Amino acid sequence: MTDETPRALAHDRRTASALRLWVVLARAYGGIAERTSRHVAGHGLTPAEFGVLEALYHKGPMLVGELQRKLLVSSGGTTYLVDRLAERGLAERRACPTDRRARYAALTVRGEQLIERIFPEHAAVIADAMAGLTEEKKRHAAALLRELGLHAAAQKEGTAA
Repeated sequence: MTDETPRALAHDRRTASALRLWVVLARAYGGIAERTSRHVAGHGLTPAEFGVLEALYHKGPMLVGELQRKLLVSSGGTTYLVDRLAERGLAERRACPTDRRARYAALTVRGEQLIERIFPEHAAVIADAMAGLTEEKKRHAAALLRELGLHAAAQKEGTAA
């Protein structure tokens, strides 16, 4: 057996602590995501559809490309989501006055009424899910996770730090 085997890597302290953190982070996210998914499903929405409504509610009409970057969904995925919400009368496409090729996504009155009603409930579901930490621990966890995310994003793909 060489030092490069998965078993050897798992016993390396640095790697083992990183793997443990990854599992804990994934399980925490999964537990919270499950609760939020159930909440939005109770209103006939997928988490991605809710994400579109929430972004448009808080940011106002957005170019579809901007919405895509905000949601971290593919271009085709964003188009699909906006189309589904438009079919249900919750969102609409608007022409861009400065670029005939571009389209804005915007909430309809019905979409705005829906998100105004369910967003406070959704925020309460998240707050309840996070109630296991004190306010100080939540601030500390947020700072640590932001630092971790910035470091991960700054790394080139396939390289170890």
